[in-house]
Amino acid sequence: MNHLKQFIREIPDYPKPGILFYDLTTLLQNPGAFHGLVDELCEHYAGQKVDAVVGVEARGFILAPALAYRLNAGFVPVRKPKKLPSKTTSVTYQLEYGTDTLEIHEDAIKPGQTVLISDDLLATGGTAAATVELVRKLGGKVVGASFAVELTFLGGRAKLPGIDVFTMIQYDK
Repeated sequence: MNHLKQFIREIPDYPKPGILFYDLTTLLQNPGAFHGLVDELCEHYAGQKVDAVVGVEARGFILAPALAYRLNAGFVPVRKPKKLPSKTTSVTYQLEYGTDTLEIHEDAIKPGQTVLISDDLLATGGTAAATVELVRKLGGKVVGASFAVELTFLGGRAKLPGIDVFTMIQYDK
């Protein structure tokens, strides 16, 4: 699955010194690579009932709608505070240096619906775990969490116990 690494641009010292940023825009610009990524992510969930694909702001909005379309599911956005126009449910979670908050429309997921969470990158797992909490608050059942890239050395998978975590590209450091 790491064959797609060749399409990802690595940018050192972005957004701050000491960070190596994995830029997926170069993969998304390549039709074959983008199609291959979406196809392989969807293949993992083929045959499973998925009612909705939840995409996390902002880069999750790129992959999640494509997965939802291919899986014949709805798309549900999870956003930063005060970005959704109707009544929301929120969760605040811990970051390395502070907190962050995510919101979802209260009526976006019905109790019992099966949900796939999708984002571009799994790093420390905080955002993904917060998204799982939001889905469960609304009564949804998380059937999986899919990511284009996983930074395995940050251990984000550990924050998603009991969830089928599927990633296409792994970086071990």
